[in-house]
Amino acid sequence: MITNERENRQARVIEIANQMMNAGRTAPKAKGVDILEIIAVTGDDILKLAEATREMSDETGMKFLLRDADNIMQADAVILVGTTTKTMGLNCGYCGFPTCDEKMMHQGVPCVMNSVDVGIAIGSMTAMAADMRADCRVMFSIGLGAKKMGLLKECNSIFAIPVSVSSKSPFFDRVMNH
Repeated sequence: MITNERENRQARVIEIANQMMNAGRTAPKAKGVDILEIIAVTGDDILKLAEATREMSDETGMKFLLRDADNIMQADAVILVGTTTKTMGLNCGYCGFPTCDEKMMHQGVPCVMNSVDVGIAIGSMTAMAADMRADCRVMFSIGLGAKKMGLLKECNSIFAIPVSVSSKSPFFDRVMNH
């Protein structure tokens, strides 16, 4: 049997995305509490995600969102990882409030430990991509598009990790065309 890598590249990228999601799920979490949501976006849904991000650019005036929306069109998969809000009860004060009870009185202020958890998961997922020799980049911008689409509805912050297997990473040396 002879296999040309160009013929099964998409299937390999899907497997890499699955391994990346495993890495995110098994990453350490504060107090062992799992507050992460992780999905993979592929095919035509990447087009929809790019369009939602373009709409966010129109709404916010942030032109770099247009560049990033164009950029994910070169990805074979986009991993979305988000965190729900759950106070960990540590009273660490890192959120700016002395106690978790006081923080809870201010809607929209995330528990810092939730943000740390998503950051550790992102590190694990991007390390997995590197281990499998896939190119990726972390983008909060595409997470804004995902929120606009209603993906990961329970999450207060969403980050995207587009993944590509090509001769040169499309996620670096990017040019603003807009």
